[in-house]
Amino acid sequence: MQFLKLISSSPAFSLRKSFYNKQWFLPFTQGPSLSSGDVEMRELVEYLDSLKNYEKSGVPKGAGTDSDDGFDLGRMRRLMGRLGNPDSRFKAVHIAGTKGKGSTAAFLVNILNAEGYAVGCYTSPHILSIRERMLVGNPAKPVPAEKLDYLFHQIKDILDESIVLENGCLSHFEVLTAVAFTLFSQENVDLAVIEAGLGGARDATNVIPSSGLLASVITTIGKEHMDALGGSLESIAMAKSGIVKHGRPLVLGGPFVPQIEHILRDKASVMNSSVVLASDAGKRSVIKSICFLNGRPCQHCDVVLEVERDLQLSTNLLDVRMSMLGGHQLQNAVTATCTALCLRDMGWTVSDQSIRAGLEHTQLLGRSQFLTFSEAEALGLPGAAILLDGDISLLRLERAHTKESARALVDTIKMTFPDAPLALIVAMARDKDHAAFAKELLSGARLEAVVLTEVDIAGGNARTTPSTLLRDCWIQESERMGIAVLHDKMPEYQESFGDGSECSLIGMEDKVIVTAADGSLADSLHAANRFLKRKARKEPALLVVTGSLHMVTSALLSLRG
Repeated sequence: MQFLKLISSSPAFSLRKSFYNKQWFLPFTQGPSLSSGDVEMRELVEYLDSLKNYEKSGVPKGAGTDSDDGFDLGRMRRLMGRLGNPDSRFKAVHIAGTKGKGSTAAFLVNILNAEGYAVGCYTSPHILSIRERMLVGNPAKPVPAEKLDYLFHQIKDILDESIVLENGCLSHFEVLTAVAFTLFSQENVDLAVIEAGLGGARDATNVIPSSGLLASVITTIGKEHMDALGGSLESIAMAKSGIVKHGRPLVLGGPFVPQIEHILRDKASVMNSSVVLASDAGKRSVIKSICFLNGRPCQHCDVVLEVERDLQLSTNLLDVRMSMLGGHQLQNAVTATCTALCLRDMGWTVSDQSIRAGLEHTQLLGRSQFLTFSEAEALGLPGAAILLDGDISLLRLERAHTKESARALVDTIKMTFPDAPLALIVAMARDKDHAAFAKELLSGARLEAVVLTEVDIAGGNARTTPSTLLRDCWIQESERMGIAVLHDKMPEYQESFGDGSECSLIGMEDKVIVTAADGSLADSLHAANRFLKRKARKEPALLVVTGSLHMVTSALLSLRG
């Protein structure tokens, strides 16, 4: 890599040479395999499944607010006390926000790993294994199943006692958070990057004491979990600002509308916390171009920051090659960089080289992930370009961000394959805004075919949208937008595809094919690829698996046999 050649002459490089040889970035570029060791965690998984899981059932109204209706943070503090307060034994960066938390955490972990720090990272949800929620070490990797199982049995009696003492009210997330914090304490990590689950003020992760907090980060403020967080953007901002601790800097991602930024700054002022606004850090960070590296697209960016208000922070990184694509990911990278610069200001060693390395090698599994040609071949689609995009907000029990997630997907497609014919393979939960998702994709890309399918959704079959209902929604949106479609309820479709034969599409080339599939994901992929080959006139085309993170999980499991 050109980057490694550039830094190899640096005096600091010799200190890190062995570190680069360990391929520290792999945990964020390829997910953990489903090894037989995961079976050893069966007792832990069953234990957690016996507890209330708000990720599956939905969060009660007002649960995330600092009110009488809110989650009982005292319950979590008592649990920490029974475990010996492991949360007080490591330094932490706490990240909250509506979108971008996981990406910002991933960037920051890789920056810190590149500098040589042993890092713990706690995020949610996971894709293939619950171990993904707890990364530890240098490089930060998913905790081994054996270690997690051993830790669980170490503290199981305390957990059992706590559940009884708290009248059975301890939740799945609270217990898992306690396990993660105990793990980071035992592993003696240099610092931990902690992602809040819901809001901030009453989130289980907010037991982190001021003495252990290095910085708070709030990425964005949006309408996700609005009922649970008070019913307005202002109440959501107040809930998320609950992670701000006295005298500790606050990094704001953004951009934020003025009244929301005002709320966050007011909270920081009350807590005597300096503020770094990443969306206004010189405004000189830009995406310059798109290129392909090892068969995958990346974006060439300049990350140029000049912070003058509250703190004096700066960096000047030119031609950073990011695998995480889109303007929103550049903003997440800038937010993580501002956080790293805050740590540098506190005396932590964080070089510009490490910031560059962390940004360049971060890739989250299943989010804007382009498969290699060998991976496409493993799925039985040799030569196909395939994008997996299971946005986290599409997994959660919310409608609010379906439109924004679709728009980000369209932006990624336009950036990487601007003229390519496109086929979508889509499955979604019932509680998403199907119409908004369809409208964004129909209006924003060169769409040739849509295959609507089904996949198991967290929370049970009741949350899965039948493929026929999705198909009808796409047809209705197409009609509203004046887009001609060829769908599987039309005689013309049946004549062309109904009996398995493929008749001429002459006169129907400009129509979008829309069909409901009742087979496997593999069947849906092959159907979409067949439609593209019929219509794409031998042009390079793109297959996109999207709509639910569970769809992406299914595709990744297929790759792992």
